[in-house]
Amino acid sequence: MKLALYMTVTCALCLTISLAAAPGIAAELVMGMAAPLLGTVATSVAIERVYRRDPKQLTRFMVKAFGTKMVLFGGYVGAVLTLTSLNPTPFILSFCVSFIGLHMTAAWQLRSLFVDAIS
Repeated sequence: MKLALYMTVTCALCLTISLAAAPGIAAELVMGMAAPLLGTVATSVAIERVYRRDPKQLTRFMVKAFGTKMVLFGGYVGAVLTLTSLNPTPFILSFCVSFIGLHMTAAWQLRSLFVDAIS
């Protein structure tokens, strides 16, 4: 749960700095960061719960979560690009940077879970 809070606070700080530097693309930055943040926070919380309940089910859960996120993120990006008048370049850059950074954090969470289990 702490990790979800850290991810949210970090994204808010990055968004604040980005908005100060480029206020003309605020909507693109927010929309680009929103889905990766929500998806990663939800997955991180669920990973902790599944791992505490039954660590053997974690791989099955992660495969299902991966497939679900692929479909949802693909639909989200497609919907934003076709249904809104946002500038696609800052939106895609914001989405990609947020997605990669947040998922690297989720990978760190998994590593720490497994290191604790081995020790």
